[in-house]
Amino acid sequence: MSDALRFEGVGKRYGRRLPPALDGLACRFPQGAICGLVGPNGAGKTTAFSLVGGFLRADVGKVEVLGGPFDPFRLKGRLGVLPQDAELGDRHTPHEILAHLARLGGLPRVVAESEADRALESVNLGGDREKRVGALSHGMRRRVAVAAALVGRPELVLLDEPTAGLDPVQAASLRKVLDARRGTCTLVVSSHDLEELERLCDWIVMIDRGRCVRQGTIAEVTGRTQVIEWTLGPGEVPMQELEAALEGHSLRVEDRVLVQRAPDGADLDAASVVVAGALARAGVAIRQVRRGVSLERRFLDDAGKARE
Repeated sequence: MSDALRFEGVGKRYGRRLPPALDGLACRFPQGAICGLVGPNGAGKTTAFSLVGGFLRADVGKVEVLGGPFDPFRLKGRLGVLPQDAELGDRHTPHEILAHLARLGGLPRVVAESEADRALESVNLGGDREKRVGALSHGMRRRVAVAAALVGRPELVLLDEPTAGLDPVQAASLRKVLDARRGTCTLVVSSHDLEELERLCDWIVMIDRGRCVRQGTIAEVTGRTQVIEWTLGPGEVPMQELEAALEGHSLRVEDRVLVQRAPDGADLDAASVVVAGALARAGVAIRQVRRGVSLERRFLDDAGKARE
């Protein structure tokens, strides 16, 4: 699979006495995937987005956007960006703003008007198209900003904290909007809501102190193909039986959670049947089963290692 976005040894520093914002960043974002960009505050996420959007230039290294360097003429209408603190003109209507952005992206007037309506409908704001932005709630303005990044059907869209300020219903609705774009464009979503990213994303890039500390599919990053966590009720866990039946598997119990790690190439589904049967025979209730570790746990583990 080709990459919609790639960083190759990218460095960016804002001052000689300050640590680098990006320090040899090397990572990739596959074409057509919904990608999550994860990192603590100050990790370099906003700087990375600014380089892609042409707001900054790298000191060293290369940023490849849709097959080449940043060029506003080459990328016209192909790149959409939602900054974290995006502000919209209070005196204009959502439809006016989106139609104007679609025209700037190269669409004819009639097509731009239609595309603005489509984008507003996608974020459930079709009925508010002619209201002044200044009269909209914070959540509604945020949805207009998301629609602005999506208007014109760009090939690559950068979204910085797209659900910030949205209530749970609005956030769930927006996830459906983004999920519908899967395979039709590349979405790169930066968010501190790791549960949301785990539900939404195909690909994850974790950065810390300006460097990539982990990247891969969500299954690879969370270990879904190798790890199962069994949350158990009271009773003695039949460890001897499990170890005899699951040769090559690593098994341990931590606070009533049985952590099972399978060797490469193992059939984890078949192994799960074995574990469930052994627990049932031992009279140990299974309260919860999770494939892999959470994205939050993986992030905390990696962040801790990066600071050691």
